[in-house]
Amino acid sequence: MSKQQKPSALHEKDGVSESEITNEASIQSIKHKRRVQPSTDELVSEILKGNITALSRAITLIESSNPTHLEKANAIIKMCLPHANNSVRIGITGVPGVGKSTFIEAFGLHLTEIGKKVAVLAVDPSSSLSKGSILGDKTRMEDLVKDENAFIRPSPSGTSLGGVARKTRETIILCEAAGFDTIIIETVGVGQSETAVHSMVDFFLLLKIAGAGDELQGIKRGIIEMADAIAINKADGDNLKSAKLAKVEFNRALHLYPQKDSEWQPKVTLCSALKREGISDLWALITNYLEHTKANNYFESNRTNQNKFWLLQTIEERLKSDFFNQPKIKEALEDQLQLIEEGKTTPFVAAEYLLNLS
Repeated sequence: MSKQQKPSALHEKDGVSESEITNEASIQSIKHKRRVQPSTDELVSEILKGNITALSRAITLIESSNPTHLEKANAIIKMCLPHANNSVRIGITGVPGVGKSTFIEAFGLHLTEIGKKVAVLAVDPSSSLSKGSILGDKTRMEDLVKDENAFIRPSPSGTSLGGVARKTRETIILCEAAGFDTIIIETVGVGQSETAVHSMVDFFLLLKIAGAGDELQGIKRGIIEMADAIAINKADGDNLKSAKLAKVEFNRALHLYPQKDSEWQPKVTLCSALKREGISDLWALITNYLEHTKANNYFESNRTNQNKFWLLQTIEERLKSDFFNQPKIKEALEDQLQLIEEGKTTPFVAAEYLLNLS
């Protein structure tokens, strides 16, 4: 086109070039697509087909603090509930350095190899600040991440353990509806997270390593009482001898505890997640536990009791949140804290005053 020639109507319209019109149309199209979100029915339909994208979207709604999102999430959970409760839920705890990431990957891969669909979740109330161990674990579970029969979800963010645990429990329902028949829930192994995980699983596994001095030293009594099995990891090479000794010591200790409500005697087993040894034996042990607890009806009664527990926990969380979010309580709380600091009131008198304000 020469300098004297005017652009044709094909190239310019009302003084605006065709390329500008096309770009603007593309931008508007993209914005429109972003605004269009699948309906509740569409999400549920795709979740029931095992669509991972739909499952992830629904979990994001559960984790949101947006009231509209939560309303939609509650509707999705209600619709998925009839398709849930068809999995085995396994809790895994252990202090940092015990090899949880390697173990969970080896265990998960074994399960997918025998035809299971595995979802790995986490309960870590510190994740919103520290980014949580499970975020790092996901990058280390490279083989499991690529497995089409596995799904790994980082811990939901949250400042309270109760809030994080509730979101995780609701996520379990969606994962079960999506066809995952084995749910693995990891806890960071500190604080009260073990108790929260124990209250939402069928089988609770304590992961340990040998060679750290007195094997029982430093272990909270409550964790031992909760454990249905103890797996001593890294039982290979030079560690094998000390792992066998640790197994004897743990077995001796477990027999000193009162019988569990499940009437199951907790077992101690050895494994090497790195070498993928002892993993199939552990799954056989879990299978035996499930057969035992289903035969004596403990499996169903335990799930019922867990549901009752989470009803009360949810009410408690909601009441606590509603109480502290009241403007008059926020203001009065600061005053009462100052009075306590000055020694002019007691915690009990201050609490009574605040409760009477609500």
